[in-house]
This record gives sequence, C-alpha cells and structure tokens, in this order.
Amino acid sequence: MKIGLMALASVAMLGVGTGTVTAVPATSETAVVRADATGSVTGVDPARLKSALDDVHRAGMPGVFAEVRSDGQVWRGASGVADLETGRPVTPGMLQRVGSLAKTFVAAAVLQQVEKGRVGLDAPIGRYLPHLVPGERGEKITVRMLLNHTSGIAEYLGYAFPSLQGFPSLPDMSPKSLDDNRFKRFTPAELIGMGLRAPAVGEPGGSPGVYANTNYLILGELLEKVTGTTAETYITQNVIRRAGLRHTVFPVGPRVDGPHPRMYEAFFGLIDPPRDYSVYDMSWTGIGASLVSTMEDLNRFYGKLFDGKIVKPSSLAQMRRTGPVISQSGQMISYGLGLHELQIPGCGTFWGNDGTVWGAETQSWIRADGKRQISVAMNLARWNTIDSSGRPQRHPIDDALTAFKRQALCGDEDAPAENAS
Repeated sequence: MKIGLMALASVAMLGVGTGTVTAVPATSETAVVRADATGSVTGVDPARLKSALDDVHRAGMPGVFAEVRSDGQVWRGASGVADLETGRPVTPGMLQRVGSLAKTFVAAAVLQQVEKGRVGLDAPIGRYLPHLVPGERGEKITVRMLLNHTSGIAEYLGYAFPSLQGFPSLPDMSPKSLDDNRFKRFTPAELIGMGLRAPAVGEPGGSPGVYANTNYLILGELLEKVTGTTAETYITQNVIRRAGLRHTVFPVGPRVDGPHPRMYEAFFGLIDPPRDYSVYDMSWTGIGASLVSTMEDLNRFYGKLFDGKIVKPSSLAQMRRTGPVISQSGQMISYGLGLHELQIPGCGTFWGNDGTVWGAETQSWIRADGKRQISVAMNLARWNTIDSSGRPQRHPIDDALTAFKRQALCGDEDAPAENAS
C-alpha cells in the first residue's frame, strides 16, 4: 500500500499527573477534585478549561470529554452529545475506544520481557517467530525496529479495507469496506500476512521510519510466544492491573460494555452525514489499537509509567529514544518505543500517544516531569476535508482542540521549554 493510505491508520493528526485520584460522579458538568491532600494547586483554571472544551464542541465536534491533572489537582469536563439522535450528553467518565494509545501498553509489556531476559531488544524477530517473519526479513528486522516503526514493513489496512484503496481520490472510494467489515473477524496472522506481502516501505532500520500497525500485531505474537498466554491476557495482568486501572479492557465482542458515546466516522467527507461505528468488531486493529479505556485510567497509566511503576527507569529511557517517523496522517513525528515526543514552545516536552479508530479519536499526553497531564476523547473522526493532493485541510475543530490542549497542558505558564523537562 502506498503512503497515500496513511490516513487510514489508528494514528490521529495530532495528558498528565500522578497519585491516587478521587472518584468524580460521571456527569456532563465539570468538576475539580484533589488527587492528594498535600499537593500544590497550580495552573488549572476550571472556567477557562470548560470554555476551551466548549469551543471544541462549537467548532463541530459532537461530543468531547477530558481529564486534566496538574501537580495534585484534577479537572474533569465534557461538552456536547454522545448521541446525535437522542441528544444524550457526553460525561467525563465515559468509556472510549482509544486506538493507538494501546501501543504504549504493548511496548511496556515487551520491555518487561526484555527486563526478564526473555526478549532481546536488538535481537532479530526471526529468532522468536521464524515461521511468521521468515528468511532475510526475519534476520534483519529487530524487536526495536518493530517498536519504533523502522522495520520497513507495510501497513495492512488498505488490504483489509479494499474499497478505500482509491485514497486520496474520494470519487474512487466508498465506505463499503467499513460496512462489510463491521462484524468480520480477522486473525492477527491474516492481517500480518497482508502487511508482509505488500511492498516494503523501507529498509530495516532505515530513517525515517514509516508507521504501520502491522509492526504491533507482530509484537502481539511475540508476547504470546514468550509468555505462553495471549498478549491481551498478559497486558491485562501485568500492565493494566499493575497500573491500578479499573475501566481498561480489550473488548471480546463488537460492543463497548458500559457508558460510552456513539462513534461517528466522516472519512474526510466521504461519509456524509457521518455514520455511527460504535458497534464494530475490533479484530481489524488487533492488540495495537483495540483497547477501551477512560480518560481517568489513561492519565493514571501514563503517570504510573513515568513514575517507574510499570517498567524500570532504564526501560523507560529506551522508550524515550526517538527518531523520525512518517505518521499515517503524513506528518513527521518524533517516535520512540510506543511513545510520541511532543514539544510545545514555551511550555515543555510532553510524551504520550494519540489514536483513532472508526468514529473515535483520543489523545493522552504527560509532561516530562510528570506534573501535567491531559487525556481527551472525541466521538467524530476524520472531520477534515482533503485537497486534490490528499492532504487534510485545517478545520475549526483543529484550532479549537489545539487551544484546549494548550490551556490544559500549559495553563497561563510562560516557562521556557527546558524548565519543564
């Protein structure tokens, strides 16, 4: 598949704290609670956060909900509707399909196996999965290359969804594949085979890397091989539970089990009006993007990860070793092992991930010092129209979302970036 199909991925175009969170009732109103009894309260302005979140809704997002953490203070808010037909409001505690944020969970699980000596980070994948990635490829592609998307292996999505292969020409596409695959059960081996049979998008270890979900499906098979259980089971027991997450699961069916918004897919105007894909068999994304979570759980996970509670500091340092990668939105990003690096001028260095699946987009970012976080979820995906070259055009939602993230992550601070990292 050509890089033109980059926008099909679980990475979007383009949050943060530690400590035990006091539960907040799931309402459509905003709320501020203390994460602990002694932390200082800095930089969270509830009125400005609510106004900025409302602006995202007013710009065209049906529903948006978020949690912001700042050095002991937690703010939760929501704006808009979960269901366009009924007007049911979104609430801060809703569940969300979080897409490629799952890749950080997978990467952490693999690094745990590296710590145990069961996996070599720079060992060839063919050592562990010779029948899945055979021959010269298996000898040249390392575990690290899969984690940081420098394997050169192609994306499988254009083959799993053939009616979208005409991208970026909207007249040459249709949503037929999205509808055909709603209840289709893919196996990881089937999807991996699509990616391996496709022309390579680069040489193993080449720069820049090219983002491909195929890499993380292979890592899921690696986890199963070395742990003796499924990747989902291992991650649940050793990452999700270790972080103390209460609402984070890999789905076993096409429905989200619990309060959640409908998920509206526009696919750059191809689907007008946007269609609800909240009921969908997520085997098409596999281990790398099928996770369901809440904004509270996501912030807690990244907080625990950066506090050294999920992997050792040396492993986290490996995760933060970045290189240039072409994302599936066509942007050049700084990507490590399951983590993006995000620089906000005048504010700091942030780490995290973003992800989309059909109808849902989620982002989670944590400042390098662990003292500021945001997780934000939206129930409309690929809202931008595209030009004749296939580039998504800026939409008012983009500007409103950027402003909300800036308010959430930086507040009224004007500190130099190096002071925050």
